[in-house]
Amino acid sequence: MVQVCYGGKNGQPLELEISANHLVVRTRSRQAVMPERPFEVSPLSAEARRVLSQFETITRFREAGVELLSTKTGQADGGLRDTARRLLKAEQAVAFAGRVLVDAFARPVVYTENLFIKFQDDADAEACQSLLRRHGLTPKRALDYARHAWFVAAPGDSGLAVFAIASSLLAEEIVELCHPELVSRSRQRRQAFPPQWHLRATTVNGRQVDAHAEVEAAWQLSDGTGAIVAVVDDGIDIDHEEFRSSGKIVAPRDVTLRSGDPRPGRGDDHGTACAGVACANGRFGAAGVAPGARLIPIRLTSGLGSQAEADAFVWAARNGADVISCSWGPPDGAWWDPNDPTHLQVVPLPDSTRLAMDHAIQQGRSGKGCVIVFAAGNGNESVDHDGYASYPKVIAVAACNDQSTRSVYSDFGRAVWCSFPSSDGRPSLTPGIWTTDRTGVEGYNQGTLRKGDPAGHYTSSFGGTSSACPGVAGVAALILARNPDLRWDQVREILRQSCVRIDPAGGRYDTDGRSPFYGYGRVNARRAVELALPPQPQAAVIFQVVQDVPINDFQTSTLSLPVAGQGPLTSLTVAVDLDHTYIGDLILTLLPPAAMGAGPIVLHDRAGGGTDNIKDTYDAINRPALGSLEGRDPTGTWTLEVADRAGQDRGTLRSLRLKMTF
Repeated sequence: MVQVCYGGKNGQPLELEISANHLVVRTRSRQAVMPERPFEVSPLSAEARRVLSQFETITRFREAGVELLSTKTGQADGGLRDTARRLLKAEQAVAFAGRVLVDAFARPVVYTENLFIKFQDDADAEACQSLLRRHGLTPKRALDYARHAWFVAAPGDSGLAVFAIASSLLAEEIVELCHPELVSRSRQRRQAFPPQWHLRATTVNGRQVDAHAEVEAAWQLSDGTGAIVAVVDDGIDIDHEEFRSSGKIVAPRDVTLRSGDPRPGRGDDHGTACAGVACANGRFGAAGVAPGARLIPIRLTSGLGSQAEADAFVWAARNGADVISCSWGPPDGAWWDPNDPTHLQVVPLPDSTRLAMDHAIQQGRSGKGCVIVFAAGNGNESVDHDGYASYPKVIAVAACNDQSTRSVYSDFGRAVWCSFPSSDGRPSLTPGIWTTDRTGVEGYNQGTLRKGDPAGHYTSSFGGTSSACPGVAGVAALILARNPDLRWDQVREILRQSCVRIDPAGGRYDTDGRSPFYGYGRVNARRAVELALPPQPQAAVIFQVVQDVPINDFQTSTLSLPVAGQGPLTSLTVAVDLDHTYIGDLILTLLPPAAMGAGPIVLHDRAGGGTDNIKDTYDAINRPALGSLEGRDPTGTWTLEVADRAGQDRGTLRSLRLKMTF
């Protein structure tokens, strides 16, 4: 048994066992050892082919030339596995033949001889490099989305020893996070004009369908022009007629192959459909929710938890994405089988990916943060077991059907934020969502009216939370096109406020209006766009003090600002500007005038680690305690306290700005 620990020294270990019936193989030429087509020839000797005839391929990672094999019987046979491994290692064409790990549900997990490592923010650079050398690790590249983070290679033929190396590194005082790269816990796609019933009420196959998200009505106010949506998936047909307009495609990327070509490979049909739901132009055969938005197509074919997965979020954020849409995640259980034991499987979010998401949320959109949207999943199981979709900083989207009830496969739980129209797993009024397909006969529709259009450019039956996710991503783009000044959390709040409560009898809404099946309900795009521009307040007054105040180690600095109120507050926004080389040392506390009868309000509590400077704005959404001041007279002296709780780093408090509406 080996362990992987996400979350650092105090993280919950993930235990993996060595499989007796699986084998992973990588050839030097990237050619398959088990030919995919009759005319292909195996690069192996006759003896090796004879032994491998007792195996079958269950997963292939073409970009890396890796195949995951299993005994055809599926039974544990360590002797056969070891014989095959010994023969393969002797083959000149084989670069690696290794054992495979399985999780608690016997699902295979392939590891690489690469590791993600993040040192403590205050670690000495030379000490970090010395530690890597001592363990024989070779830096492949620095990961600049996190301080002192590296993607490194273990010594050749380390095999399972890479887990011991990671454990040893994590025990070091200067190491904060470390885990091997696990790449073949497969990413599962979230699948399940007049036909586009999710955009407006319409007739499909002679039947009236009225279960839409008020999208067409929203276009009177915003069509997404000015916003950019990044779709991370298995490839996108950027030559499709609905994406071919001038300026539509921005910063295309294949993060697996590290190239600028995101086009899909053989069998990669999912991403084109997702991108179409989000932002297809609507000029020929299908409109996206945000047809005016531009698209960053990001092809990701590496396994769940790979470094390429993290790279996708960083690429999107650094190339201007406003919204990042992710219709993938851990494998789903069988939605039709309530006794499927895999429903209980917990899949954690790797630290490498979490930090990349945090980078997009903290640094994207010039600090306002990218909106990250994830498909909840299609296993009719708890989304709270999915470390990706349940991460508190993303929006998890469930699916509802053409009768305004829950799609039977849709995941549920506390993390579900909202729902969006999609297919159902039962007989329905529609076959699913009409959207873009790969051009011609290569996609879901090979060119029949039954599956879409005769040319094969569109599919009529896309679905699952895979389709619901880019639908909400498109609504987020409509919101940000109308008001680009909104922060990511404000967009999420607007989505919440826009939701329509559907299925009141079966939705099990709690006292806060939240359902485990629909979140806050089905998103209403028209309402969301209206909320993007809040009513103008009667009056807005700015109070500001600009003064350089030193921030010294283990001391508290203050900046005071007198305010002459004009009646009870209706809202308060606090802007702080300070320079500091390690904001994880700092606690920022706002002290309202004593006459208001309010206690201290903490704005920043040692978050951000080694990040430089604080130039942030706080309001009742991201600091709810500020909302408690509404309705009170703000007259008096306001004070900002900056407490430095550690040594070495110093800074300067530049200004305090209060924006009050009455």
